[in-house]
Amino acid sequence: MESSYQGGVSLEDSSSKFQQLSQTITSNIKKISQNVSSMSKMVNQLQTPQDSQELRNQLRQIQNYTQKLVKDTSALIMEMMKLPVEQPTQRIVRERLSDEYMATLNAFQSTQRTAAQKTKEDVRKVKAQSFKIGDPFAMGSGSSRDPQLLEMDETTTQKQEQMTMQTERELQELEEREQDIRQLESDIMDVNQIFKELGQMIHDQGAVVDSIESSVEHASQNVEAGAQELHQAVNYKNKLRRKKVYLAIILIIIISIILILVFHK
Repeated sequence: MESSYQGGVSLEDSSSKFQQLSQTITSNIKKISQNVSSMSKMVNQLQTPQDSQELRNQLRQIQNYTQKLVKDTSALIMEMMKLPVEQPTQRIVRERLSDEYMATLNAFQSTQRTAAQKTKEDVRKVKAQSFKIGDPFAMGSGSSRDPQLLEMDETTTQKQEQMTMQTERELQELEEREQDIRQLESDIMDVNQIFKELGQMIHDQGAVVDSIESSVEHASQNVEAGAQELHQAVNYKNKLRRKKVYLAIILIIIISIILILVFHK
């Protein structure tokens, strides 16, 4: 038996491809949702006693992985949207996955925004503290004029070195957090673009579906109208046939009467 084709793709192959895509997308949405839940817990620990550089590194790793998974899933959904859909169940699955994915994207972006906001607050605090501390060697200025400061012992020197090392670590962490902010803002823009592209595709797909349904309804109306006209034509033909039969019977009766009268005379 020959397979029917639409747009150069067999419906059987399209159905198989749709099934594969829907399974992969469902799995990816689940992973993204789980990652967003983990990210949310980590973000809630920021600016608390549980906050640490290790926590921020883990948050950065899961954020980067999830961002890549989001891009891959978006490509799969767009591919699924382009497949011809013949069965109503496939259309329902496609709409359900689109809605679930958009909701998951929204949660992911919300977590990203919260993480970026908290990181910005941390950066502002670190910068403010740096301005207050100033130069760790400033306390040594004018020591040549004050004999008491010339007696600075080794312990004071070690404290200065420790302050310097601490300041360097804070500056390094500050730079890393500023990089995190830039990366988060870039990722948020990427998710915004995904929202726009998916929204436009869903809108266009809905217009196509409405057009198809409208065409089917119009064709159905034409079929019904054609059937009514055909029924009327059949009735008219039957009526015309009956009239011909009646006329033939009347004509036979008239001829019979004439013949009877002629032979009777």
